[in-house]
Amino acid sequence: MDLTSSHASPVLTDPVPISKSRLGMHSGLLSYSQQDSSSPLSSSLSPVKYSRTSSRKTSGNLDDVRSNGWLDAMKASSPPSKKHPNKAFNSHIDSSELDYSSWLLEYPSALDCFEEMIEHAKNKKIAMFLDYDGTLSPIVNDPDRAFMSEAMRSVVRNVAKCFPTAIISGRSREKVYDLVKLTELYYAGSHGMDIVGPASHTLSNTHPDCIKSTDQQGQEITLFQPARDFLPLIDEVYKRLVEKTKDIQGANVENHKFCVSVHYRNVEENNWTVIGQIVHDTLKDYPLLRSTHGRKVLDIRPVIDWNKGKAVEFLLDCLGLSEGDDDVFAIFIGDDKTDEDAFKVLRERKGGFGILVSSTRKQSNASYSLRDTSEVMKFLEMLVNWKREEENKQQQKRHSF
Repeated sequence: MDLTSSHASPVLTDPVPISKSRLGMHSGLLSYSQQDSSSPLSSSLSPVKYSRTSSRKTSGNLDDVRSNGWLDAMKASSPPSKKHPNKAFNSHIDSSELDYSSWLLEYPSALDCFEEMIEHAKNKKIAMFLDYDGTLSPIVNDPDRAFMSEAMRSVVRNVAKCFPTAIISGRSREKVYDLVKLTELYYAGSHGMDIVGPASHTLSNTHPDCIKSTDQQGQEITLFQPARDFLPLIDEVYKRLVEKTKDIQGANVENHKFCVSVHYRNVEENNWTVIGQIVHDTLKDYPLLRSTHGRKVLDIRPVIDWNKGKAVEFLLDCLGLSEGDDDVFAIFIGDDKTDEDAFKVLRERKGGFGILVSSTRKQSNASYSLRDTSEVMKFLEMLVNWKREEENKQQQKRHSF
């Protein structure tokens, strides 16, 4: 059975049949590989065969996840707590602090280098891109309680008044909006696979992956959804993973509409391999889906060439900022591995900077760093104050003539 089975879509009442031309319009498909998700897939999409009725249980041999690097990646996404009753452990943390200090030489603080950064932005059109979890809100054990503070919300609102601003998150677009509650922003959920503009701006509906819809207030909106043909598949995998992980204490599976997140933050570490193997075995039946690693989470996503970096490029195009890169300055602030695609785009464009939020040493495509959400808020405040000062200077110049 191919991707467009008789399963009903949970969102679209009349799903458009999948076609190579539609998905290839802007992206092209990639093959799914547990070790390398970038190797090419067959140029033809159909027929694609896989089992929907497999009752195979998780393999009794958990060596797959160990040998293919998944377990190492899962551990790498989970830095140790900074407080520990064991003195020997804390001595290790002290050495890590020294290591972090040396890391700052390569990824200097965006606060300390603010004047240097902003010098590049003078007389340019600035666009702001922000991750949510770990950037605007702290990482918490329960994803449903990752609330941003009212102070942060106020700062982000002020940023949006000064610059076009988008939040690009792995969460569903609706969930991010429910958490942020700001109508002035662009929202890109599911790692950029579900995008909507603010009430004052409509996305270009000439793009083949733009569709008309209505918001919660009944207003007509335009959505950009390059992976909408995968909705039935995502829904099915979500249900299977919920069933397979229901007996693992602390496991949490979320349906983000265009991707599925399997959280293991609250799972005992000796069960991480089991979680990884469940995802590994499930995806054997779904060659059009792949898994990527985040902070104590495995994300199952459609195998299309679309990520947060592509979302940044799309939004810049919507804003009329894709031409003449010399006149554009884009900033992306994020903390997770999935943000690296956006950092890479900005590095290659040479028209902006990526800022990594991290308190531990990491390799990154970002140019600068911030330690935590409090520093993110401080940086955004500095940016707003700078913009207002620039506007005041311009007003004073006009009045002087």
